[in-house]
Amino acid sequence: MKHSLSLALALGFSAWVATAADPATNAPVVVYSTGFEAGEGYDANSPLRGQAGWQAEGSGGNGLVTDFFAGWGQQAFVGYSAPAPKDDTLSLWRPLQAPAPDPAQPVWKFSVWMQIVDSNNGEYDFFRWSPHNSDGAPLFALEFDNASTNINYSLDDGTGFRATGFTFDPAVIYQLEIWFNFARNDWQAVMNGQVVVDAQPITTTGAKLDLDDIGAVWALRYQGSPGDNYLLFDEYEVTIEPTDHLPVTIEPIGLNAQGEFELYLHGERGQRFSLDVSDDLRTWNSLGTNRLDEGYWHFFDTTSPGYPQSFYRAREVLP
Repeated sequence: MKHSLSLALALGFSAWVATAADPATNAPVVVYSTGFEAGEGYDANSPLRGQAGWQAEGSGGNGLVTDFFAGWGQQAFVGYSAPAPKDDTLSLWRPLQAPAPDPAQPVWKFSVWMQIVDSNNGEYDFFRWSPHNSDGAPLFALEFDNASTNINYSLDDGTGFRATGFTFDPAVIYQLEIWFNFARNDWQAVMNGQVVVDAQPITTTGAKLDLDDIGAVWALRYQGSPGDNYLLFDEYEVTIEPTDHLPVTIEPIGLNAQGEFELYLHGERGQRFSLDVSDDLRTWNSLGTNRLDEGYWHFFDTTSPGYPQSFYRAREVLP
């Protein structure tokens, strides 16, 4: 089943709430942030490659445009103009020059606003976000296939890309968040508030658990036949978050044919959670606990037919 990220969810219940243990009260620490603006020294008449510390491997279109996200000033892009015939990928990245993750603050977040702008020449390529550690090793990748509009991901286990079950719309601007928990070797991807990749290992090979860059990649579907599609992106930021866990999210699905409320709980792999319900936000009852071996819990609330409204929350339960 594919899920389009261009549409809002239709909710079959009155309200819901998700909470996590020990909510953060401090502000994130910015590791790196750019809006690609002229005031930061970016020249819209030059390629992004070579500006403000941005590096590249491969060839092809890259640079800056103005107000392609209306009212947002300058945006960066990769793609559009054909690479050299010998090349089939172009990677753009900016070394973060970041400290090693602090065990007391192991959760980092990469956020960016992005759009895959469609081709007009009948050729459709791949675009990816690809993190690397300080040894230069690729960790995982999140891929946008502009032919199928599927969103895929790969790990560093050499098995290739896997479908997330989600698609994207080339007409839509998305806020992408990739969360890292270096203490638990977990990452998670969220787009416009929707978890599209449940917690997965940052590395499966014992690679160094830190972050040096997150590259924007254009990969041709067929070498020598590039599309004029491109990845447009803005508000590129990496922060250290004031928490010790990935976000805990309750995703409402709705009522099934039996009147039971269906939902997904997304959280850290291997952690145990209680799912609680209330009909008045004062008295809460546990519906059960579960260990999230795969980073999610698909749950059916068999009590919901007996209540006019239900509110839900999640609590991490210590062993």
